[in-house]
Amino acid sequence: MFAGLAQILRRLSRARGILLTACILLIGAFSAGACGTASDHSQAAFPLQVQPDKRYLLDAAGRPFFINGDAGWSLVTQLTREDAEIYLQNRKSLGFNTLLVNLLEHRFADRAPANIYRDKPFKIDGDFATPNEAYFAHADWVLRRACELGFLVLLAPSYTGHDGGNEGWYQEMVRSGKQKLLAYGRFVGKRYAGLDNILWVEGGDYNPPEKDLVRAVAQGISETDPGALHTAHNAPETAALDYWRGEPWLKVNNVYTYDPVWKAATDQYLRGGNLPFFLIESAYENEHDTYQQRVRMQAYQAVLSGASGHVFGNNPIWHFDGPGLYQTPVTWKEALDGPGSQSMSQLGAFISSVKWWLLEPDVDGKLLIAGQGGEEAHVSAARAKDGSFAVVYLPTSEDVTLDLGQLAGQHIAARWRDPTNGKMSAAEGSPFVAGPQTFRPPRRTEGGSDWILELTAEEEQSQ
Repeated sequence: MFAGLAQILRRLSRARGILLTACILLIGAFSAGACGTASDHSQAAFPLQVQPDKRYLLDAAGRPFFINGDAGWSLVTQLTREDAEIYLQNRKSLGFNTLLVNLLEHRFADRAPANIYRDKPFKIDGDFATPNEAYFAHADWVLRRACELGFLVLLAPSYTGHDGGNEGWYQEMVRSGKQKLLAYGRFVGKRYAGLDNILWVEGGDYNPPEKDLVRAVAQGISETDPGALHTAHNAPETAALDYWRGEPWLKVNNVYTYDPVWKAATDQYLRGGNLPFFLIESAYENEHDTYQQRVRMQAYQAVLSGASGHVFGNNPIWHFDGPGLYQTPVTWKEALDGPGSQSMSQLGAFISSVKWWLLEPDVDGKLLIAGQGGEEAHVSAARAKDGSFAVVYLPTSEDVTLDLGQLAGQHIAARWRDPTNGKMSAAEGSPFVAGPQTFRPPRRTEGGSDWILELTAEEEQSQ
């Protein structure tokens, strides 16, 4: 009898161990350690954080985090897991570290609002109080996989849509009301609290007249995941801080503009205090007659005007061949390695080679003293706060004159960087004695006329 009892106890012990292990795995699936990013020094250690005296994001290890983002709005709904893996691996290989994604898709997917597996987000259409487990289980997989690969996900929990129309969920939000939206916010906040690579993006392409609807979602997320960061995606020409100033959940600002990016970015740099901001959207490649030089100009103008990063967009990548807004001659897979994506890869490589967080925009014109360019093709310049280096983006082949005396060294080394391929060459006459100096950019036969000029202070003249 006692032998039989001992055997039963051993079996119970093993079963309890298996159950405990299963519970740990279940809990750990959404824990910070599940992504493995902290142990991979080539990736950010999540979660990201903001500090009052910093104009940029920091990772959990205190390292500045530069947003080199890609718009993959319909990732959760339009792609199978196999295709999602293709997309994620490609963007990682090109140096993107951030993705802009809709948790719910209203229009821009073949089976919207259902995902590719025909799972709808709500058991009752448009009712935020009835989340469908099957739909969110697939979203879990996509978001966890992005986390494992080291991506920050800018996640819109309920994209409101242009003018509150059928591109987004605003009308359903109105019908659901604040209490259901609060419950939905608590649901997604709790569900993804362990995925610490998420920065929530409230709203979407709209300045909602009923702000309390968006507030309810943000409040619910904040209640269940108090440490989560939030920003807001508004109507074009409206920065997050412009419409949501004073909101307790708004920790990160952004710029959304089709006008000259340098103007909008400079405005937020001067008026936004120390709140970090980034370019969340401008013209996408293959839309609005946008070519590769324009997407480069948007990104570099943003970064050299105080932004801590940018989000690039391409048609048809953002909707993955689902319903879009503009015709395109290529598929999303064909577009993955296109000119714009390659240019953003080069931008990421350049940024990683400098202490970009030290850069301060040349808003007073002391560095760039002549050749500022026009309204659109505007030359953007920034100088490190310690005077150790400066960066100038020239969108045309016109001459510029710089006061090299604004840098800390007695002599200044100058080199040109081709933003299309990263190739570098010393500027003729480099290094230069500190003082006014005119530079004429090189010429190239394809890919546009823009160049990057890198200036580095040297204490002693190179031999």
